[in-house]
Order: sequence, then structure tokens, then C-alpha cells
Amino acid sequence: MPFKALGLHPLLVQATHDMRYEEPTPIQAQAIPAILAGRDLIATAQTGTGKTAAFILPIMHRLLSLPKKVTQALVITPTRELAQQIGDVCVGLGYHTQIGFGQLVGGMAMGPQQKALRAGAEIIIATPGRLLDHMRQSQTRFDQLHTLVLDEADRMFDMGFLPDIKRIVARLPARKQTLLFSATMPPVIAKLAKEMLRDPLTIQVGRRSAPAVGITQAAYPVVEHLKTALLRHLLRNLDMPSVLVFTRTKQSARRLARTIEADGFKVTELHSNRTQAQRTRSMEGFRRGEFQVLVATNIAARGLDVTHITHVISFDVPNVPDEYVHRIGRTGRAEAEGDAFILVSPPEEKSLSAIERHIGQRLPRVTLPDFEYGAPAPIKHGKPKPGGGGRGQGGARSARGGKAPSRPAPAARKDAGDAPSGYGRPRRPR
Repeated sequence: MPFKALGLHPLLVQATHDMRYEEPTPIQAQAIPAILAGRDLIATAQTGTGKTAAFILPIMHRLLSLPKKVTQALVITPTRELAQQIGDVCVGLGYHTQIGFGQLVGGMAMGPQQKALRAGAEIIIATPGRLLDHMRQSQTRFDQLHTLVLDEADRMFDMGFLPDIKRIVARLPARKQTLLFSATMPPVIAKLAKEMLRDPLTIQVGRRSAPAVGITQAAYPVVEHLKTALLRHLLRNLDMPSVLVFTRTKQSARRLARTIEADGFKVTELHSNRTQAQRTRSMEGFRRGEFQVLVATNIAARGLDVTHITHVISFDVPNVPDEYVHRIGRTGRAEAEGDAFILVSPPEEKSLSAIERHIGQRLPRVTLPDFEYGAPAPIKHGKPKPGGGGRGQGGARSARGGKAPSRPAPAARKDAGDAPSGYGRPRRPR
């Protein structure tokens, strides 16, 4: 079915053609007509299924017939990376229109964001904390707001944004339409939807707990102190053109990236200790193929849209099964194929079992005939702590066995992982 059959404006249909969208994805085919009809909507679908275009296209269709220079749509999303992705989609789909958008995100100057609000950007994309900052300063103008979108609602709950969402909604004027998009639907999000939406249509695409089709999964049992060696062995001996490695902590991500880079691989890292400029360079460089390996914390589990990732490796087993599904959803995108490996130490087998129950399948265990699984752990000074030591794994120790001094961590907002701000009329991406 072509996009034209969904009743979209010809300028938007042309944009889908320019962006090489061949036909609507299942979530787009179901959501777009419902949104065009004015229905409130609860949409549940896996990451990488085209949810952003599913709400941006019908919103832009309506904006083409509404007054300009007035904010008509507000999209709230948990991180600045996701905000940037939504902004990129607005640029592409709005190229043939005069629809403008602004981004209100943490970690960036307030001035350009205030300018976007004063200019009356038709679409505002915001993270909860920064949006509240602007609201407290009476910078926002939502008196003609038509549509509110809550994107990645379950992720916002996981990050502790639910109280902020309730404060924001309480300060918004009455609106005609509310759309809630989520990868999963935990009870707290279902309750929020019931409170905020009016007679919503519910759409569920695919099995909520299942990984995307086209992903080959495997578990590699290995003791904790040999995980790095095993990862280096895999990189050296398998064909891995584009690899995303997930770690549990930013300290682990930094150490692992430096170790892999010392082997001669092109490596970059993505975590909350990186500045926004560094994070943008890492994502864009990885997207363009300048780096073979991206080592990241869960900040990239939903905020990274790269279609060519061939392998996703979980260096640590995530404690929450849904996080595993979101991690491996970074590969096998756009109907491509990909591999997802998880390195599991004996203490992590329980968490892996929870993941297997969640996805409804047992992952094959793989051992490599040419890897030395019996190598001894390195000798460390001082009394080791469970988890291998390190500031991010039980606390660092000095050579005398005492607590190593550490500098206090800088204060951070809850939305410190949000995307760059800015305002502008859509321009064709170069």
C-alpha cells in the first residue's frame, strides 16, 4: 500500500518518496488514518518500526491547514538523542512545507530555545525537565495546542519522569488529541493513558516482548575477568563491519573503548560523561561508518537510529529484560539481518534466564574452540570486591587496600542525556 492511499497531503507523499520510504510500516498503516480521523491513540510497537513517522506525518498533514507561526503540536520524549531523531524526521518529511519545529532539551543554551518558542514553531519537541524549566519562566505558548504526543512513554517512566509528565499535562490547556507511543505497556503507563486520553484507539504491532525479526541471538558463557579478552577475540576473528557494544556503566564503556582502540579498531564511545558535542560526533561518525565499534551505555538503547549495525553485543547482562529487547533492536532494522551476542558470567545466568522467559526462547550457548577460557584472573593489589572492582563496580581500592579517593560527581539533571536544541525551517539533509 503506498503512502498516497493513506490520504496524506501530496507534499508529504513526495517527502516520503524523497526519503525512500517505499511503503508504510504496519504501525504507520494503522496509526496514520486513526490520527487523521482525530482519534486519541495508544500505540505499542517495537523500536525501529517507524513510530516517529507514524505521528509526524499526520501531524504535519493537519498543520498544513492550520494557522502558521503558532505552536500546534507538542512532542515529549525522554532523551535529547531521541529528540534529535524526531527533529531529523521533521526535517526530511517537512522539506516541501513551511512547517517549523523547535527543540527544548537539557544541556544546551536556553536562548535559542526561547527564540523558537517566541517565533511560534508549529512543532515543539521537548524533554520533560527542560520543558518544565521553560514553563516555570512563562516562556511557553500552548494556548492553541492541538496535539500532544508522549513518545517512548515506558522509557520516561523508567527514567523517573512520570511526576514531571503529570505536572506538564496539568499546566497544558485543553487539547483536541493525545497520542501515546510506547515499546511496552506496563500497568503504570496503562493507568496514565486512562487518565489522559479520551476513548483511545489501541494499536499493538508485534509481540511486545519479542526481538525484531531477522536477529540471530546467542549467549557466550565466560567468567567476568575474561569478558574483555573474549570481546577482542570476537572482533578479531569474526566479520563485524558495524558493532554496537553495550556496557552497564560509563566507566566500563570508557575503559573498554580504550582497550579495543589499542587493538587497532576505529572506536568511539557514547555515555553521559561525554559532552553533547562529543556525543553528536560519535553518533554521526558511527552512522557514516567512520567508526567500526561504538561502545555505549543504555543511553543508546533507544536513542540510536542506524540501519547498518550488523552486531549488537551486550558486554553485561541487563537487569531488566525489556532493556535487552531494546538493545538488540538496534540491529536487524528496516528488515535487515543482524546478530546479537550476550556475554554472560556465572553470576549473571539468573538475569539471562529472566530474559529468556521474557522473549519466550532459550538462547544457544556458544563456546569457541580457539579461546583460552582457563586464563587466570589478573593479580590485583588490595582486597578485591565482588564484580571485579572499579569505581563503577563496587568501588576502587588503593594499593594499600583502603578506599581510593574520588572526586565528587558533577550534578546532573534527569534529562542530561537529551538532544541538541535549535529551531529552523526544514532543509534537505546533505
